[in-house]
Amino acid sequence: MPSVSYQITPADPAAHYFDVQVTIDNPDRRGQVVSLPAWIPGSYLIRDFSRHIHGLTAKTGRSALAIKKLDNHTWQVAPSSRRLTLNYRVYAWDLSVRCAHLDQTHGFFNGTSVFLKVHGREKQPCQVTIEPGSSTRHWRVYTSLRPARRGRQTTLPHRFGVYEAPDYDALVDHPVEMGTPHVETFTVCGAKHEMVFTGVLPNVDFKRIARDTAKICETQIRFFEPRSQRAPFLDSADRYVFMTYVTGKDYGGLEHRASTALVASRQDLPVIGNDERSEGYTGFLGLVSHEYFHTWNVKRIKPQAFVPYDLSQPNLTSLLWIFEGFTSYYDDLMLLRAGVVDENDYLQLLGKTITGVHRAPGRFRQSVADSSFDAWNRYYRQDESSINNIVSYYTKGSLVALALDLSIRNATGNRKSLDDVMRLLWDRYGRRFYQSRQRGLQEHEFAGLLKQATGVDLQSFIDAATEQTDDLPLASLLETQGISLSWQTERRAPGIGATMRATATGEPGLAQVIEGGAAHAAGLSAGDILLAMDGLRIEAANWDKLQGRYRPGQQVLIHYFRRDELRSTQLTLQAPAHDKCNLTRQSASQDSN
Repeated sequence: MPSVSYQITPADPAAHYFDVQVTIDNPDRRGQVVSLPAWIPGSYLIRDFSRHIHGLTAKTGRSALAIKKLDNHTWQVAPSSRRLTLNYRVYAWDLSVRCAHLDQTHGFFNGTSVFLKVHGREKQPCQVTIEPGSSTRHWRVYTSLRPARRGRQTTLPHRFGVYEAPDYDALVDHPVEMGTPHVETFTVCGAKHEMVFTGVLPNVDFKRIARDTAKICETQIRFFEPRSQRAPFLDSADRYVFMTYVTGKDYGGLEHRASTALVASRQDLPVIGNDERSEGYTGFLGLVSHEYFHTWNVKRIKPQAFVPYDLSQPNLTSLLWIFEGFTSYYDDLMLLRAGVVDENDYLQLLGKTITGVHRAPGRFRQSVADSSFDAWNRYYRQDESSINNIVSYYTKGSLVALALDLSIRNATGNRKSLDDVMRLLWDRYGRRFYQSRQRGLQEHEFAGLLKQATGVDLQSFIDAATEQTDDLPLASLLETQGISLSWQTERRAPGIGATMRATATGEPGLAQVIEGGAAHAAGLSAGDILLAMDGLRIEAANWDKLQGRYRPGQQVLIHYFRRDELRSTQLTLQAPAHDKCNLTRQSASQDSN
């Protein structure tokens, strides 16, 4: 029996409470210290999950012990030499991939939100008993945690019972979904996969989703392991679990070592009887591909700053452009290689990414290395001016990956590529990560590894691309591979250099004001509510038509509210931006010129 064991119960779904018990054999005689993580890997923001813990008590036998709080997420129990039992409740009403959620229809939790770490026992095996509540005995359990064997009995798949983990880090890296979801299964490369869908799901074509996902998973396994074709999670779990909660409009995912938690919009999923592939469904498949690629890149291939994770404080690295950016590059590329999109579709996806980066002036103020390092207080804490001051290490990082891939291919006559670099990273840092103590990628080690894998020295290019803010030479790099990059105007009407967002009451408000644009020059700010243009009322439905009545360079009178103050300003309309990227395959005649 492990010296630390947990029990969790969906005790009060209507009030959204899990009950948790922690049992500690031979506690620290100086006073056992316990803590809850302050953040969850993959989401780089201090979230203070401990604020959801209520009623923490400690007992040894029948005797209650005093508890002293040491900081926002750490407690110390009074000294005791006997078995210690902690009990507490966790409020679970965060419908996201990061925390915990419980109601009458389902329960979901990440271990970082519910399981206290027992200091001094982090490296020891532990067990967790997942118990049904009085109203949830008909539910089933879905997780990549291994069922525990107790004597001659082993917890049956998808049943409440006892599960085990080799240490605390593993315990909190296997989320749990419970309820009565729709489940699809498939096996590729000898590895079982489960797709678990929770929510209201009318007429969803689950079979199609499973078929497409299977192609993506097989393609990625064969990419990293062309010889063994072995899935990496088989060293710690007997299956991979996609847990998808379906809502009306949400989108997001969070990776784990043998599973991923997703939220998706109902409108993005395909319906039975319609074989068309919508933009939303392509986006969902891209999300699935992204999180699955993380099984290798970030869950096993890690920056040194994450080895091991310190979940009590920010873990700073300037390399998220590799671990998130490269994953963002390969997620759509794997859709192409798996055959779920064609080349034209892929070029549209790539063009959309280039467009998004190009439209954010913050790319000239922040490098992707700085964006990575500042993720904790800038990228994950964006405000109305972030578009002017930061760049995304996801999207700009994916373009750095594209530029490196093209540079390697061009220098080697397509004999080498970024694929070779990823496989070297996997062999050097990832393949045996959970089997033996390994180090992570050092901050300035990548260029040397790239040269080792490909024979190409791109040190100067990498330094400029990641530490400076100039645009990448994508047009010339793509041209050598037969792809033309051009810029188009997406709309004909003039603009004001700002983005609009309807307020809670439906009024048209300014969400972001681009520095140097017309709105900025006229003194408008994010949060202003636009009322009228030249005496005509502005509404979200008529905004484009109103602008379409004018030509670039004309002045208009804008009335607006700032807070509760009525103001007006003269605004000179600007020409529509020439900022939509279009990628096309060059024709044979163009290639010969």
